[in-house]
Amino acid sequence: MQTKQILTLDDVKKIAAAAEAEAKANNWAVTISIVDDGGNLLWLQRLDGAAPISASIAPAKAKTAALGRRESKVYEDMINNGRYSFMTAPVLEGMLEGGVPIVVGGDFLGAVGVSGVKSSEDVQIAKAGIAALG
Repeated sequence: MQTKQILTLDDVKKIAAAAEAEAKANNWAVTISIVDDGGNLLWLQRLDGAAPISASIAPAKAKTAALGRRESKVYEDMINNGRYSFMTAPVLEGMLEGGVPIVVGGDFLGAVGVSGVKSSEDVQIAKAGIAALG
């Protein structure tokens, strides 16, 4: 039988705090979402001023990154490059840049999804959060 790493609540809090710090340092009003490897919501934090819709988009981006085990931007790029049929992929709703998988020692532990600013800035926030794990 194999064993696997999982995110603890302390891990999630570290990621969230670092992501929040990155967003606040840049005066970005965003929603930060963290999911486990099955795409199940572990954390949702909407910063002051973030658009209400971002509270739905951020978890969708995170779930897409977790289940696909790749950044959600990969799916956005596929669709933008003409593979429109991929829009019908089951379960995946957040096929927009801003979802980043959490990978530790080669294991996929979940993902961070951010929504509220430019997609590249969402990714910057997500990666800052993940970097807090060391």
